[in-house]
Amino acid sequence: MDPLLVITNSDAGTSDEETLGRALAVLREHASVEVVGTSNPGELDGALTRAGSRRIVVAGGDGSIHAVVKALYRRHDLAGSVLGLLPLGTGNDFARGNGIPLDVEDAAHVVLEGRVAPMDLIVDELGEIVVNSVHAGAGAQASRRGARWKTRLHAVGVGKANLGKLGYPIGAALAAVQPPFIRVRIEVDGEVVCDFDQPVLMVAVGNGSSVGGGTVLTPGADPGDGRVDVMISRSVGPLARLGYVAQLVRGRHQTRDDVIALRGSTVSVRGEEFWCSADGEIYGPERARTWRVEPAAYSLIVPT
Repeated sequence: MDPLLVITNSDAGTSDEETLGRALAVLREHASVEVVGTSNPGELDGALTRAGSRRIVVAGGDGSIHAVVKALYRRHDLAGSVLGLLPLGTGNDFARGNGIPLDVEDAAHVVLEGRVAPMDLIVDELGEIVVNSVHAGAGAQASRRGARWKTRLHAVGVGKANLGKLGYPIGAALAAVQPPFIRVRIEVDGEVVCDFDQPVLMVAVGNGSSVGGGTVLTPGADPGDGRVDVMISRSVGPLARLGYVAQLVRGRHQTRDDVIALRGSTVSVRGEEFWCSADGEIYGPERARTWRVEPAAYSLIVPT
């Protein structure tokens, strides 16, 4: 087995360290393993400099895999990289979308025995990357509000059931009360699919299928097919908003007449100011953003 470099979050709590310890015990039975804790971009860059030819295993959630892929991309070291993932986050949506077990010991066995699969990457015009999903409008507002609920509920759970994953649906419900409607022009592969005369509740660009710990925004998204899935909700009326949220929680929102679902390789959004949430990282306000797919930008170890 190739040697492994496991990158962890230095600020992780005791329970995360204990969980990681079980995964490391599995890995160390079959491979040479070095563990490096990082808490800022500088430390992460230093760890990646030391990686050499070793496979990099990310111990964390969506934010952690985003940070590592972003750092490798900026170093021009992403192409040809093979990453493994031990899901230690609250949501773990990227792991879910790629079939990686949420039990870290099972995930460790995937790192050892899984297959290497090419992964697409979403990149915008400023060079910012998206590993799993980016969304704007009420979706970003839901993430902003849901982050607070995710933190509050993270410590609440029974056994392996953690209530932190309810943060996004709660945030979506709160955002539906006073949502940030936006008037924007949305183009997919150069074709206008929604214009300024159609107020938008939210637009999502998905490389992966879910956000917020299992809330499925773009159910057909495949991070290896060279395209992104686009979901546009025009559920702007009071009853339409509540209906949209109710069906979103059940994963049936794309059956609505006021929801547009399609696929493409380039997505542009421009118009009124809007906020974005990319892999849980919130930024803005923006007036324009264009996202494009870079097919097979790196590789991930997934179940066989």
